[in-house]
Amino acid sequence: MESSVKNKALTPGKVLTNIVLVLLAVFFIFPLYWIVTGSFKDRIAVNASPPVWFPTEPTLDNYIRLLENPALRWLGNTVFMAVVAMGLTCITAAMAGYVLAKKRFPGRTLIFSIMICAMALPKQVILIPLLKEMSFLHLHDSLWAVIFPTVGWPFGIFLMKQFSETIPGEMIEAARIDGAGEVRTFTDVVLPMVTPGIGALAIFTFINSWNDYFLQLIMLNSSENLTISLGIAKIQAEMSNDFGLIMAGAALAAIPIIAVFLAFQKYFTQGIAMGAVKG
Repeated sequence: MESSVKNKALTPGKVLTNIVLVLLAVFFIFPLYWIVTGSFKDRIAVNASPPVWFPTEPTLDNYIRLLENPALRWLGNTVFMAVVAMGLTCITAAMAGYVLAKKRFPGRTLIFSIMICAMALPKQVILIPLLKEMSFLHLHDSLWAVIFPTVGWPFGIFLMKQFSETIPGEMIEAARIDGAGEVRTFTDVVLPMVTPGIGALAIFTFINSWNDYFLQLIMLNSSENLTISLGIAKIQAEMSNDFGLIMAGAALAAIPIIAVFLAFQKYFTQGIAMGAVKG
Protein backbone atom coordinates (compact mmCIF):
# COMPACT_ATOMS: atom_id res chain seq x y z
CA MET A 1 0.00 0.00 0.00
CA GLU A 2 2.78 2.40 0.93
CA SER A 3 4.67 1.63 -2.30
CA SER A 4 1.61 2.45 -4.43
CA VAL A 5 1.15 5.76 -2.58
CA LYS A 6 4.81 6.60 -3.18
CA ASN A 7 4.42 5.82 -6.91
CA LYS A 8 1.44 8.17 -7.12
CA ALA A 9 3.17 10.96 -5.20
CA LEU A 10 4.14 14.00 -7.23
CA THR A 11 7.86 14.34 -7.73
CA PRO A 12 9.58 17.58 -8.78
CA GLY A 13 10.15 16.05 -12.22
CA LYS A 14 6.45 15.27 -12.70
CA VAL A 15 5.44 18.75 -11.52
CA LEU A 16 7.90 20.36 -13.94
CA THR A 17 6.67 18.14 -16.77
CA ASN A 18 3.04 19.06 -16.09
CA ILE A 19 3.88 22.77 -15.98
CA VAL A 20 5.73 22.55 -19.31
CA LEU A 21 2.81 20.63 -20.91
CA VAL A 22 0.30 23.20 -19.67
CA LEU A 23 2.42 26.07 -21.00
CA LEU A 24 2.80 24.35 -24.38
CA ALA A 25 -0.96 23.71 -24.52
CA VAL A 26 -1.67 27.39 -23.80
CA PHE A 27 0.93 28.43 -26.37
CA PHE A 28 -0.67 26.36 -29.14
CA ILE A 29 -4.30 27.03 -28.19
CA PHE A 30 -3.91 30.80 -27.74
CA PRO A 31 -3.89 31.66 -31.52
CA LEU A 32 -7.17 29.77 -31.98
CA TYR A 33 -8.61 31.52 -28.92
CA TRP A 34 -7.52 34.92 -30.26
CA ILE A 35 -9.07 34.24 -33.67
CA VAL A 36 -12.40 33.03 -32.24
CA THR A 37 -12.74 35.87 -29.72
CA GLY A 38 -11.55 38.43 -32.26
CA SER A 39 -14.28 37.35 -34.68
CA PHE A 40 -16.87 38.54 -32.12
CA LYS A 41 -15.27 41.98 -31.55
CA ASP A 42 -16.25 45.19 -33.27
CA ARG A 43 -13.70 47.27 -35.17
CA ILE A 44 -12.82 49.41 -32.17
CA ALA A 45 -12.23 46.46 -29.83
CA VAL A 46 -10.24 44.41 -32.33
CA ASN A 47 -7.83 47.33 -32.93
CA ALA A 48 -7.71 48.52 -29.31
CA SER A 49 -4.41 49.13 -27.55
CA PRO A 50 -3.85 47.62 -25.03
CA PRO A 51 -5.63 44.62 -26.55
CA VAL A 52 -9.07 43.49 -25.38
CA TRP A 53 -8.53 39.88 -24.32
CA PHE A 54 -12.22 38.99 -24.26
CA PRO A 55 -15.08 40.77 -26.06
CA THR A 56 -17.17 42.61 -23.47
CA GLU A 57 -19.84 43.37 -26.06
CA PRO A 58 -19.79 40.43 -28.50
CA THR A 59 -21.27 41.02 -31.92
CA LEU A 60 -22.16 38.85 -34.92
CA ASP A 61 -21.56 41.70 -37.36
CA ASN A 62 -18.35 40.13 -38.69
CA TYR A 63 -20.10 36.84 -39.49
CA ILE A 64 -23.06 38.64 -41.07
CA ARG A 65 -20.72 40.61 -43.34
CA LEU A 66 -18.75 37.44 -44.06
CA LEU A 67 -21.89 35.64 -45.21
CA GLU A 68 -22.71 38.56 -47.51
CA ASN A 69 -19.71 37.32 -49.47
CA PRO A 70 -20.22 33.75 -50.78
CA ALA A 71 -18.36 32.42 -47.72
CA LEU A 72 -20.68 29.44 -47.25
CA ARG A 73 -20.18 28.48 -50.88
CA TRP A 74 -16.42 28.77 -50.45
CA LEU A 75 -16.60 26.62 -47.32
CA GLY A 76 -18.79 24.07 -49.10
CA ASN A 77 -16.34 23.94 -52.00
CA THR A 78 -13.45 23.32 -49.61
CA VAL A 79 -15.27 20.64 -47.63
CA PHE A 80 -16.32 18.85 -50.83
CA MET A 81 -12.79 19.03 -52.23
CA ALA A 82 -11.11 17.82 -49.03
CA VAL A 83 -13.64 15.04 -48.27
CA VAL A 84 -13.62 13.62 -51.82
CA ALA A 85 -9.82 13.82 -52.00
CA MET A 86 -9.59 12.12 -48.59
CA GLY A 87 -11.94 9.29 -49.60
CA LEU A 88 -10.35 8.62 -52.99
CA THR A 89 -6.82 8.83 -51.57
CA CYS A 90 -7.58 6.39 -48.75
CA ILE A 91 -9.18 3.89 -51.15
CA THR A 92 -6.45 4.01 -53.80
CA ALA A 93 -3.60 4.11 -51.25
CA ALA A 94 -5.02 1.14 -49.33
CA MET A 95 -5.32 -0.94 -52.51
CA ALA A 96 -1.92 0.08 -53.87
CA GLY A 97 -0.23 -0.44 -50.51
CA TYR A 98 -1.73 -3.93 -50.19
CA VAL A 99 -0.61 -4.90 -53.69
CA LEU A 100 2.93 -3.62 -53.18
CA ALA A 101 3.19 -5.31 -49.77
CA LYS A 102 1.62 -8.71 -50.43
CA LYS A 103 1.74 -9.38 -54.17
CA ARG A 104 4.80 -10.57 -56.03
CA PHE A 105 5.11 -9.43 -59.65
CA PRO A 106 7.87 -8.15 -61.97
CA GLY A 107 8.72 -4.49 -61.44
CA ARG A 108 7.29 -4.36 -57.92
CA THR A 109 10.51 -3.04 -56.39
CA LEU A 110 10.98 -0.52 -59.20
CA ILE A 111 7.45 0.87 -58.76
CA PHE A 112 7.94 1.26 -55.02
CA SER A 113 11.32 2.94 -55.58
CA ILE A 114 9.67 5.43 -57.95
CA MET A 115 7.05 6.13 -55.26
CA ILE A 116 9.79 6.83 -52.71
CA CYS A 117 11.56 9.17 -55.13
CA ALA A 118 8.29 10.97 -55.86
CA MET A 119 7.94 11.75 -52.13
CA ALA A 120 11.08 13.90 -52.38
CA LEU A 121 9.83 15.74 -55.47
CA PRO A 122 8.39 19.21 -54.67
CA LYS A 123 4.90 19.77 -56.02
CA GLN A 124 6.01 23.07 -57.56
CA VAL A 125 8.16 21.10 -60.04
CA ILE A 126 5.15 19.37 -61.59
CA LEU A 127 2.66 22.24 -61.42
CA ILE A 128 3.07 23.21 -65.09
CA PRO A 129 2.49 19.63 -66.36
CA LEU A 130 -0.47 19.33 -63.97
CA LEU A 131 -1.93 22.60 -65.22
CA LYS A 132 -1.57 21.50 -68.85
CA GLU A 133 -3.10 18.12 -68.06
CA MET A 134 -6.12 19.62 -66.29
CA SER A 135 -6.59 22.08 -69.17
CA PHE A 136 -6.43 19.23 -71.69
CA LEU A 137 -9.10 17.35 -69.70
CA HIS A 138 -11.21 20.55 -69.49
CA LEU A 139 -11.06 20.42 -65.70
CA HIS A 140 -9.20 23.66 -65.09
CA ASP A 141 -11.07 26.10 -62.83
CA SER A 142 -13.04 23.24 -61.28
CA LEU A 143 -12.68 21.51 -57.93
CA TRP A 144 -11.70 18.27 -59.68
CA ALA A 145 -8.51 19.98 -60.86
CA VAL A 146 -7.51 20.20 -57.18
CA ILE A 147 -8.86 16.77 -56.18
CA PHE A 148 -7.27 14.49 -58.80
CA PRO A 149 -3.61 15.55 -58.24
CA THR A 150 -4.04 14.66 -54.55
CA VAL A 151 -5.39 11.15 -55.13
CA GLY A 152 -2.05 9.63 -56.17
CA TRP A 153 -0.24 10.91 -53.07
CA PRO A 154 3.01 8.87 -52.80
CA PHE A 155 3.15 9.28 -49.02
CA GLY A 156 -0.28 7.67 -48.69
CA ILE A 157 0.80 4.64 -50.71
CA PHE A 158 4.00 4.37 -48.70
CA LEU A 159 2.10 4.60 -45.39
CA MET A 160 -0.47 1.96 -46.36
CA LYS A 161 2.24 -0.36 -47.69
CA GLN A 162 3.96 -0.25 -44.32
CA PHE A 163 0.71 -1.11 -42.54
CA SER A 164 -0.10 -3.87 -45.04
CA GLU A 165 3.28 -5.47 -44.30
CA THR A 166 1.99 -6.29 -40.81
CA ILE A 167 -0.85 -8.48 -42.15
CA PRO A 168 0.01 -12.18 -41.62
CA GLY A 169 0.21 -14.01 -44.91
CA GLU A 170 -1.51 -17.00 -43.28
CA MET A 171 -4.73 -15.01 -42.91
CA ILE A 172 -4.76 -14.14 -46.60
CA GLU A 173 -4.07 -17.76 -47.52
CA ALA A 174 -6.86 -18.93 -45.19
CA ALA A 175 -9.29 -16.55 -46.89
CA ARG A 176 -8.33 -17.96 -50.28
CA ILE A 177 -8.78 -21.53 -49.05
CA ASP A 178 -12.26 -20.56 -47.86
CA GLY A 179 -13.06 -19.46 -51.40
CA ALA A 180 -12.75 -15.70 -50.99
CA GLY A 181 -11.76 -13.78 -54.09
CA GLU A 182 -9.44 -10.79 -54.24
CA VAL A 183 -12.19 -8.26 -53.55
CA ARG A 184 -13.60 -10.13 -50.57
CA THR A 185 -10.13 -10.82 -49.19
CA PHE A 186 -9.32 -7.13 -49.40
CA THR A 187 -12.59 -5.92 -47.86
CA ASP A 188 -13.01 -8.61 -45.16
CA VAL A 189 -9.41 -9.33 -44.16
CA VAL A 190 -7.12 -6.50 -45.22
CA LEU A 191 -9.22 -3.40 -44.56
CA PRO A 192 -10.11 -4.21 -40.92
CA MET A 193 -6.43 -4.76 -40.12
CA VAL A 194 -5.22 -1.52 -41.69
CA THR A 195 -8.04 0.67 -40.33
CA PRO A 196 -5.70 2.61 -37.97
CA GLY A 197 -3.48 3.44 -40.92
CA ILE A 198 -6.47 4.59 -42.96
CA GLY A 199 -7.59 6.80 -40.06
CA ALA A 200 -4.17 8.44 -39.85
CA LEU A 201 -4.02 8.83 -43.63
CA ALA A 202 -7.52 10.37 -43.65
CA ILE A 203 -6.41 13.14 -41.30
CA PHE A 204 -3.15 13.74 -43.17
CA THR A 205 -4.94 13.85 -46.54
CA PHE A 206 -7.76 16.10 -45.35
CA ILE A 207 -5.36 18.65 -43.83
CA ASN A 208 -2.98 18.44 -46.81
CA SER A 209 -5.82 19.00 -49.29
CA TRP A 210 -7.41 21.73 -47.16
CA ASN A 211 -4.15 23.68 -46.77
CA ASP A 212 -2.80 23.24 -50.32
CA TYR A 213 -3.18 26.94 -51.03
CA PHE A 214 -0.68 27.06 -53.90
CA LEU A 215 -2.38 24.34 -55.97
CA GLN A 216 -5.79 25.92 -55.34
CA LEU A 217 -4.44 29.32 -56.40
CA ILE A 218 -3.13 27.90 -59.69
CA MET A 219 -6.15 25.76 -60.57
CA LEU A 220 -9.10 27.93 -59.46
CA ASN A 221 -10.01 31.31 -60.92
CA SER A 222 -13.73 32.08 -60.82
CA SER A 223 -15.27 33.44 -57.62
CA GLU A 224 -17.90 30.69 -57.31
CA ASN A 225 -15.22 27.96 -57.37
CA LEU A 226 -12.89 29.49 -54.79
CA THR A 227 -12.02 27.64 -51.60
CA ILE A 228 -12.27 29.24 -48.17
CA SER A 229 -8.51 29.89 -48.10
CA LEU A 230 -8.62 31.75 -51.40
CA GLY A 231 -11.79 33.53 -50.33
CA ILE A 232 -10.20 34.77 -47.10
CA ALA A 233 -7.13 35.91 -49.06
CA LYS A 234 -9.44 37.79 -51.43
CA ILE A 235 -11.22 39.48 -48.51
CA GLN A 236 -7.88 40.31 -46.90
CA ALA A 237 -6.66 41.91 -50.14
CA GLU A 238 -9.82 43.99 -50.44
CA MET A 239 -10.22 44.84 -46.72
CA SER A 240 -6.73 44.56 -45.28
CA ASN A 241 -7.55 46.52 -42.10
CA ASP A 242 -10.80 44.73 -41.27
CA PHE A 243 -9.26 42.22 -38.87
CA GLY A 244 -12.60 41.18 -37.34
CA LEU A 245 -13.92 40.03 -40.72
CA ILE A 246 -10.67 38.21 -41.49
CA MET A 247 -10.74 36.46 -38.10
CA ALA A 248 -14.36 35.41 -38.68
CA GLY A 249 -13.31 33.79 -41.95
CA ALA A 250 -10.37 32.06 -40.30
CA ALA A 251 -12.60 30.76 -37.47
CA LEU A 252 -15.11 29.43 -40.00
CA ALA A 253 -12.32 27.70 -41.91
CA ALA A 254 -10.98 26.01 -38.77
CA ILE A 255 -14.25 24.25 -37.85
CA PRO A 256 -14.10 21.37 -40.41
CA ILE A 257 -10.45 20.57 -39.63
CA ILE A 258 -11.18 20.34 -35.91
CA ALA A 259 -14.26 18.19 -36.59
CA VAL A 260 -12.32 15.75 -38.80
CA PHE A 261 -9.51 15.43 -36.27
CA LEU A 262 -11.97 14.74 -33.44
CA ALA A 263 -13.77 12.15 -35.59
CA PHE A 264 -10.59 10.26 -36.54
CA GLN A 265 -8.36 10.92 -33.53
CA LYS A 266 -8.78 7.39 -32.13
CA TYR A 267 -7.55 5.84 -35.38
CA PHE A 268 -4.89 8.52 -35.70
CA THR A 269 -3.39 7.75 -32.28
CA GLN A 270 -3.62 4.00 -32.96
CA GLY A 271 -1.86 4.47 -36.28
CA ILE A 272 0.92 6.58 -34.78
CA ALA A 273 1.34 4.09 -31.91
CA MET A 274 1.54 1.14 -34.33
CA GLY A 275 4.07 3.02 -36.43
CA ALA A 276 6.16 3.73 -33.36
CA VAL A 277 6.10 0.08 -32.30
CA LYS A 278 7.12 -1.02 -35.79
CA GLY A 279 9.95 1.54 -35.83
